[in-house]
Amino acid sequence: MRLAPTATRHQLPFRPADFPTLCQALDYAAGGTTGANFYSGRGELHARLSYRALRRDALALARKLLALGLRPGDRVALIAETDPHFLRFFFACQYAGLVPVPLPASVKLGAHTSYVAQLRRLLAGSHAALAVASSGYLPFLEEAGAGLPLRRIAEPEAFYQLADADDQPLPAPDPQRVAYIQYTSGSTRFPRGVVIPQHTAMANLAGIVQHGVGLRPGDRCLSWLPFYHDMGLVGFVLVPMAAQTSVDYLDTRDFAMRPRQWLNLMTKTKATVSFAPPFGYDLCARRLATGEAARYDLRHWRVAGVGAEMIRPETLEFFAETLAPAGFDRRAFLACYGMAECTLGISFSPLYKGFRTTLVDTEALYEQGRVVPLDDRRPGGVRGRYFVNCGIPLPGYEVQIRDEEDRILGEHEAGVIHLRGPSVMAGYFRMPEETSAALDAEGWLDTGDIGYLAGGSLTITGRQKDLIIIHGRNIWPQDIEHIAESQPEVRSGGAVAFAAPNVDGDDSCTLMIECRATHAEHRTELSARLRQLVQRELALECRVELVPRHHLPRTSSGKLSRARARQMFIEAQRESQASGEDWIAARSG
Repeated sequence: MRLAPTATRHQLPFRPADFPTLCQALDYAAGGTTGANFYSGRGELHARLSYRALRRDALALARKLLALGLRPGDRVALIAETDPHFLRFFFACQYAGLVPVPLPASVKLGAHTSYVAQLRRLLAGSHAALAVASSGYLPFLEEAGAGLPLRRIAEPEAFYQLADADDQPLPAPDPQRVAYIQYTSGSTRFPRGVVIPQHTAMANLAGIVQHGVGLRPGDRCLSWLPFYHDMGLVGFVLVPMAAQTSVDYLDTRDFAMRPRQWLNLMTKTKATVSFAPPFGYDLCARRLATGEAARYDLRHWRVAGVGAEMIRPETLEFFAETLAPAGFDRRAFLACYGMAECTLGISFSPLYKGFRTTLVDTEALYEQGRVVPLDDRRPGGVRGRYFVNCGIPLPGYEVQIRDEEDRILGEHEAGVIHLRGPSVMAGYFRMPEETSAALDAEGWLDTGDIGYLAGGSLTITGRQKDLIIIHGRNIWPQDIEHIAESQPEVRSGGAVAFAAPNVDGDDSCTLMIECRATHAEHRTELSARLRQLVQRELALECRVELVPRHHLPRTSSGKLSRARARQMFIEAQRESQASGEDWIAARSG
């Protein structure tokens, strides 16, 4: 039987996510013909799930889960694979008043011990009552849950086969009830579960649909982002459903192996909306051979969202130039800023305008916190960097930029971004101290991000916790990484900078580079060249360490983790000192 994609034509009036709860949003979407389509790494449609079928399946499953003795508010841990099972269980939890907790589907299954340890921390931290995983992930989940007070760990089919419980009552929809718990991607040792109530989620979905992306009848979404990440879950599971819009999925691992399949599916499905972090655009464009772009048709791609990490304009320029023969319009780029603590979206640049940049004097920015715009005729010796504007905050959001003394700064002054609005989290799950540190009594969230306001628009310049402080001088690691990635041997996302203790115990700057070169002479030359470039550009002495490919640690969403890289480096140095072996040999063996 050949599958056909779910239609995009609406047979019911379009509603822009204006519902009190996720259940009521799905109830409405089920009246149309739209839904979700799942594609293989070869671009073949292997499963489809209309919103009508999703609602039917989720309602039946919700009653079965409650019949097991679960109570509203209990947590259900779900290995968030890109498949229909996740959608069924996630929305079954909504109807049953249970709280789904998406868990990462590890990209590197070979890292058995670390993956199981991560799952165990998440299961324990969420106090999950139930855990669900496919056959491929079930052994990891069972090992992680051993000894924990879970009622059951099983595959989806085991729950589907439970006796029907049609007489099991379901709780009434409640906007105050918790919709889900989203674990932040960077927290692995001490995971923090972001608690998102129904009304909070719906406020953000409405803001994204109506003001951020401007979804409309006839739109179609496409995503390869993981369901356990806020951009994948909120942006491409909840947003399309709440806007009665069809969505096409490519598994994240399939994208990593075949990035061009993203372009192939955009061509095949004529999708109009797709988002990615900057590294996704870079990886995709770099895999194209000369002249290959013309085989794709991207004329329908009206919103090419970009966010989740610092946005480098060079990456977007490269993608736009490379894909111009496919009809890609650079005006489709939509730079945005968001985080799990705010459900997802915070600010969006104007639609159909492309991305805007400002060249800023980096010395004034980093040393004095002043934003001094430059033009291309900047005076000799003045260092500048282009920053991408992330647009106007969604309606209902208040933004303040504060200094280290918590004083509110004016426009064109850089400081820590604080936010208050309708989609800010309720807190971190059962972590009152962490919650009070991030969220004050008046509802202001300390994002930990550094940025500035200009004309009401927000620009992100770095992360407070990633600052490298050497002899009282503040250095943003992104600047060092940018210098490294300008070299042909260093790919985008292949460099990470941090401060680490030297032999005297003082912090010094360290730059770790993923390097394919094996000849000692080439490696020595590259290290020396990078040290010279950092010294010349930033007047900074920097230690350079070359590591094998795929060595740098990443978060569950694919972003580099500077904190974990730093810890790896420190531990490796200790091992090297204890054994007398060379550090690289110790880590590469």
